Parts: sequence; structure tokens; C-alpha cells
Amino acid sequence: MNITLNQTDGQNASLKVSLQEADYAARVDEQIKEYSKKANIKGFRPGKVPAGLIRKMYGKGILVESINQILQESVNNYIKDNKLRILGEPLPDRQDENSIDWDTQKEFEFSYSLGLLPEFELPLNEVSVQKYDIEVDQTTVDDAYEQMQKQFGTTTNPEVSEANDYLYGDLKQVEGEFETKTLLPLNKVVAGADKFVGVKPGDTITFDIREAFGDDAALAHVTGLSKEVTKDLNGQFTFTVEKINRTENAEMNQEFFDKIFGQGNVTTQEEFDAKVREVIKENYDRESVNVLDRDVIDQLVEKSSIEIPNEFFKRWLTVTNEGKITPEQIDEFYDQYVKELKWSMIRNKVVEENDIKVSNQDVVNSARQKMMAQFNMPEVPEEMEETFNNFLDNHLKQNNGRNFVNEYEALVAEKVLEFVKEKITITENTISAEEFRNKVGA
Repeated sequence: MNITLNQTDGQNASLKVSLQEADYAARVDEQIKEYSKKANIKGFRPGKVPAGLIRKMYGKGILVESINQILQESVNNYIKDNKLRILGEPLPDRQDENSIDWDTQKEFEFSYSLGLLPEFELPLNEVSVQKYDIEVDQTTVDDAYEQMQKQFGTTTNPEVSEANDYLYGDLKQVEGEFETKTLLPLNKVVAGADKFVGVKPGDTITFDIREAFGDDAALAHVTGLSKEVTKDLNGQFTFTVEKINRTENAEMNQEFFDKIFGQGNVTTQEEFDAKVREVIKENYDRESVNVLDRDVIDQLVEKSSIEIPNEFFKRWLTVTNEGKITPEQIDEFYDQYVKELKWSMIRNKVVEENDIKVSNQDVVNSARQKMMAQFNMPEVPEEMEETFNNFLDNHLKQNNGRNFVNEYEALVAEKVLEFVKEKITITENTISAEEFRNKVGA
């Protein structure tokens, strides 16, 4: 066997494997012996089928299988032994299957394309991000009260509409075929709101949909269509009112407190206010960490000098996702694929250079905590321990163990970010919740 590597440039290479008969003959003979032991052929006792007959009947298939096994083993070993850093897996070069004569050919040559990944330095000293300490302002608390009071409020169906009501009915394009039943939120109307106030069931409103609801996101909400479709919706529409929905806010009383925080956990308005602020603060703190982590990853990817073998990467994505995504989709989302690849390389480099480890028990413990939180269990009752553990074990084994792998990779990423954040420049900045929402587009 002869394996040669031809590096065409810093990002691409080809691997050529030449096989002589001596390289595969012994394995083929061994496979034929195994077949003869197991073959069930009329006229022969089990295990007594002559090797010559097996070779005649199945020889070509055994030859192909044996050579494929040798190729996979030899290519993988060559890459490992020569410490080649490659993207994904080697891709066999396309060749005419009819060019190989499996019946008479004794020598074979196969070639593979490789995408090479470069060495690079971690630009930790170049990364500078802001960490937001978020103050809960009164406006944010008031908004939370409004949402909770509406959520647990009482819905009525008045005869005449007012601002902030919801109108249910038939939305129809005047010059076009579009028509749908929908619920119009009057608080989303940005122009001509007076047309929707003071109407009754059975009334028909005529309006310009683009002027009334503005951007594609609002149009998508009121029509139930995707933003791609609503971007082409323009002109006059009619809306025939069938029903008016109005939510009367829930009263601030013990029943309301119990619905939000559980029976008896909050008993006064002051306690309720403090608890709401605490929950809002916790939520914003989590989101602040998420924003910080995203900014760290974005800067690491942006500032790392990593050259990607683009043509190979696109081909590899196409081959490994055949039937799942199209070449057009790969082109559309290619920048995101590249970002994910670079972050994966950065993550692996941090792990290798700093001996970061995640044990199997770490994975189990993390999944256990998430599952307990999902079921709102501060701890697992002793009598449920075995059942809970079996459920957890089954969860981690599902999808051919992919759930375990996903949890493992999430923990690795978490530890990498913890390490990186100790090495980079982080500036703390105190802002209000409203300022934070405006900054991150929340």
C-alpha cells in the first residue's frame, strides 16, 4: 500500500491511496472463510460450503467490502499518525464507477479531498466586552404588573370597541385574493387607530394595511403569515368585526398573589413588589450573561485569524447533509456555518491547551439539575429516586446518545467561556432594564 499527500495550498490537500493485491488478499480470504462458515446453501451442510463456491458467488461483494474497510482504516490512521488537522472527514473524489473492473483488476487507486485547518493564536488580549448590571426601573415593574394582571384577568365581549381591545373577524384584501380569520390587537395599530375604536360586531372597516400596522413583523402577527409573505402585502383591506375581546385586569389581592407565587408565599403588596423585582432582576441577570457570552464568542471569532477552505467546506456540508439541506440553503446560511466552525475550533484549542475536562458524572449531574428545574423539583423525593434516575438515564441515551453528547458539548462550552472570561477585558456597565432592552433589541 502506498499513501501520498499532495498539499495544493494551505487549506486544501489530496490523499492518494494505491492498493496492490497483497494489501487486501488476506482480508478477502478471511472474509470468504467467515462466509463459508455461516452460509446456508442447498446441498451443503452448514459450515461446509467450499470456499471456491463462496468466492464465485460472493467474491466481488466481499472484495468491495474488504477494500472499503482497508481504505477507511488506512486513511484514518494516516491522518492520525501524521497529525493532520482536517475539517470534517476526507471526501472521496468522484470517479466513474464503471472505470473499476472488480472482476479482473488487481491494483486500485483511490483519492480523497481534505480540507486543512490552520494553526492560529487565541486573540484573548484583543477581546474587550461589556457586562451589563441591570437596574430594575419602575417602568419595567409596571409593565410586568400589566402583563400579569392581563394574563390572569377576565375576558369580556363588549358591544363597542375601545383602545387596547382585540377585534376578531374576517380580514380581506380589496384588490387581491388574500383572506383570513384573525385577531387584530388594537395596541399594534400605528396609524388611523380611530377607525378601529367605537365599532360594533357586524361593522366593516376599510384601511391601508401597511399604514395601519407598519412593519412586516406586525403584519405577520395580525395575519398569521410569515414575514417573507407579509413584505408583499400592501394596499386597501377590509375587516368585518365578528367579536370584540377585552381583558379586564385582575385585582391586586391575595388570590392574585397566590396565582403568581404560590399559596401563601406572598401576603402583602410590599412583599409582592419585592418578589416581582427579584424575579425580574434574576431574569435580566441571566439575559445579561447570555449577551456577554455571545459578545465574547463574536469577538473571538472575528479577531481570530482562521482561514477556512470554503469550497471544501461547502462540499462537505452538502455531502453530510444530503437530502436535508440544499446547496442554496448552504449558500444562504454559509456565514453562520463558518462562525460555528470557527467557534468550534477556538473551543477545542482552549480545551487542548488548558486541559479542560468534563467527566461523565458532570454530564449526568448537569442533566439532572436541568430536569429537576423543568419539573420544578428542588430535590427528588427518596421514594422517587430510582424512577427519576431511570428516566434521566433513558433521556441521555435517546437519539443514539445524542442527548448525552449535546449536554457534554454544552458543558465544555460553558467551561471554555468561564476560562476565557478570566483572560479577557470585561468592563462592567450599570444600565436600566429599558436601556438594556433597547441595546440588545429585546
